[in-house]
Amino acid sequence: MSQETAEHPAAPVNHATVDHPPVDQISLALERTFLAYERTLMAWTRTSTSLITFGFTLYKFFEYLHERGEVARGPQLFGARTFGMVMIGVGVVTLVLATIQHRLQLRRLYATAGKPPFSLSFVLASLIAGLGILGFVSGIVH
Repeated sequence: MSQETAEHPAAPVNHATVDHPPVDQISLALERTFLAYERTLMAWTRTSTSLITFGFTLYKFFEYLHERGEVARGPQLFGARTFGMVMIGVGVVTLVLATIQHRLQLRRLYATAGKPPFSLSFVLASLIAGLGILGFVSGIVH
């Protein structure tokens, strides 16, 4: 035994006298699973946002070069504009699918436990998807 332990032995703790609310293991497990689903949707949101912004930046950069006349437009099957639009489309589709998966997982998780908590990541993913759709439409129209 160390010197501290020999001089100051720990008093036994009577856990029955400690005033803590009882721990509901099922509600804790549901909360941990809910938070894991939230983190997963946030990761998909970050990935999709990167794809959308990279595609939009690429599209705008080459549009700027074309307007200045630094890069000549030629007949291309898959040019920079098309590549940018594909990146935006992939980002939006990925985010929409991840959001649908998130909602289905929450519905399945809380089928027996009642109403799930408010999902802020769902709101953020919906807003980012809306912005991505606007970027995609503006790229097609322009």
